[in-house]
Amino acid sequence: MVQTQAYGSWPSPLDAALAAAHDGQPEYVGFVGDEAWWTEPRPAEGGRRALVRRRPDGAEESVLPAPWNVRSRVIEYGGRPWAGAERPEGPLLVFVNFADQRLYAYEPAAPERDPRPLTPVSGIGGGLRWADPQLHPDRGEVWCVLEEFTGDGPSDVRRVIAAVPLDGSAADDRGAVRELTDSAQRAHRFVTGARLSPDGRRAAWIAWDHPRMPWDGTDLLLAEVADDGTFGPARTVAGGTEESVCQVEWAPDGALLFSSDRGGWWNLYRMEIAVGPAPGAIPGTPARPALLSTTRGLCPREEEFGGPLWKIGLSWFKPLAAGLIAVVHGVGATSLGILDPATGEVVDAAGPWTAWAASLAVHGTRVVGVAASPRTGHEVVELDTSTGRTRVIGAAHTDPVDPAYYPEPQIRTFDGPDGRDIHAHIYPPHSPTHAAPDDELPPYVVWAHGGPTGHAPLVLDLEIAYFTSRGIGVAEVNYGGSTGYGREYRNRLREQWGVVDVEDCAAVALALADEGTADRGRLAIRGGSAGGWTSAASLTSTDVYACGTVIYPILDLTGWAEGETHDFESRYLETLIGPLADVPARYAERSPSEHADRLTAPFLLLQGLDDVICPPVQCERFLARMESEGRRVPHAYLTFEGEGHGFRRADTMIRALEAELSLYAQVFGLHPTGVPVLELTK
Repeated sequence: MVQTQAYGSWPSPLDAALAAAHDGQPEYVGFVGDEAWWTEPRPAEGGRRALVRRRPDGAEESVLPAPWNVRSRVIEYGGRPWAGAERPEGPLLVFVNFADQRLYAYEPAAPERDPRPLTPVSGIGGGLRWADPQLHPDRGEVWCVLEEFTGDGPSDVRRVIAAVPLDGSAADDRGAVRELTDSAQRAHRFVTGARLSPDGRRAAWIAWDHPRMPWDGTDLLLAEVADDGTFGPARTVAGGTEESVCQVEWAPDGALLFSSDRGGWWNLYRMEIAVGPAPGAIPGTPARPALLSTTRGLCPREEEFGGPLWKIGLSWFKPLAAGLIAVVHGVGATSLGILDPATGEVVDAAGPWTAWAASLAVHGTRVVGVAASPRTGHEVVELDTSTGRTRVIGAAHTDPVDPAYYPEPQIRTFDGPDGRDIHAHIYPPHSPTHAAPDDELPPYVVWAHGGPTGHAPLVLDLEIAYFTSRGIGVAEVNYGGSTGYGREYRNRLREQWGVVDVEDCAAVALALADEGTADRGRLAIRGGSAGGWTSAASLTSTDVYACGTVIYPILDLTGWAEGETHDFESRYLETLIGPLADVPARYAERSPSEHADRLTAPFLLLQGLDDVICPPVQCERFLARMESEGRRVPHAYLTFEGEGHGFRRADTMIRALEAELSLYAQVFGLHPTGVPVLELTK
């Protein structure tokens, strides 16, 4: 029998510990021989990333014991941290260990032998870091992206493509690491891992430079590979300042495949490559052969077949040996499809999944990826293209509570300022055992995703269910600037960060109130990283919200632009706000830290003390400014040792989630049970 009880006070079996235990998702799938391998989170083990293999009998096995943590710190967000190859004597694994960022080799068939280091340690700045390893056992090497710090500052860094010997000769000798890109190519600030053509004669990779971010514009580079493994001069064959190439692979027949947004959407292209005589060569100088190429779109659609390159080594497509291509594609929601490049036809895999991650691997007729749905968390899913059958093969979702407590999401499009459309997922309060009185409207929390060049996927999130099962609605807003809806939608945020995102979130919140879905007096906003910025900017520039939760945020644009963040995003604001030298007043006008005097709504501030992307100084400056202005706004500031940008430890996530619920309870007048009271400073 359904009981009547006020919103926000419904009992729920889904507590913070269950939500924390299921946080995170599998990543970086791959094949080692016939076996599928991947990384997955271990919140209860200090937040480490374990490497897992699926045995032929279906058993899942952790390849490395704790405390080995398979995770790269290249560009701080990381990248693909492992590669494996099958050999007669058993698999060879190469991986990055998070604690020291060294590259290690390990033979799982001989577990009595500890992983052996392949790369040295550097005491300069952030040291030596590695990502996107590509094993070449026939060459006795593993090719990687090398990030090398040359000083103590966050921007004292260089990145190159390098070859590390597998024999361990570089373990204590930086000089034994062979750099593959020449002096001209080193001018590129950022590079992805090199992909070697099937005949071993060419290598292709992606590069870009400040102030561009990879979704603004990148260069697709191609170089000849000599018999001794050295690279010749690189040529730019696609991309540019206003064209983002986000992935490159080789087709089995030697054609180059890449995803580019040159047509306004990330679509797939095929480039046929040949080398001809150099036209107009100058007598007496070495003739560089001309590159002859033809490019055609494989499936021109107003859909995304790619995405933002936040990590090195993401994969939205993989060519199969038979010539077909496995693709992750869609608008907003994504599907796994098989593309026939001859006809442009895409046949989607059957199944309930509405979000496929940028992590694909292929072997024979098998495709493995990571997918989730509104009723399931992220799972490792396999498609057999010979039969069309899909099945979960790893990290299988299990319901920690009765799924009747999960929310039923609504895909909505709202009208925003200037008639622009705003995409959102609405999660109304939902419980199988409780309902609110007919005359009561529910409180709602607007969730602003990070990035801001990112996307909130339509998947089961137990943190959302933690709130909705208690009678608090959630609205995830894919505000202007979000990915998944084409370049024009993404570009809405250019020089408009702190305006468009704030307006779009407010428009959704007010629309829900106007239509009678949400209580106008009980609206809140929350977000982390760039979402933390949007939350704080919303609290200091609008009167829409009664309170907010601000998680590892950006709060002071000038400080962030002048060296308070890492190299990867150090020039990001030139696109989002404008060049600091040209529009310094804009940086001050939009920064929440400059407007503490406008703050009236209670808030919760959550911060990892090891965060180098949005460091604690941003929060500290904001609170100091608020105190100097004499603002006595109820608030709490919780910090967490050992946590960086994104919480990974179970105890941290439990404390943060319970504190957030307690904030809403105090501000909205709710009465949840079993939740510690958050002490608010006034």
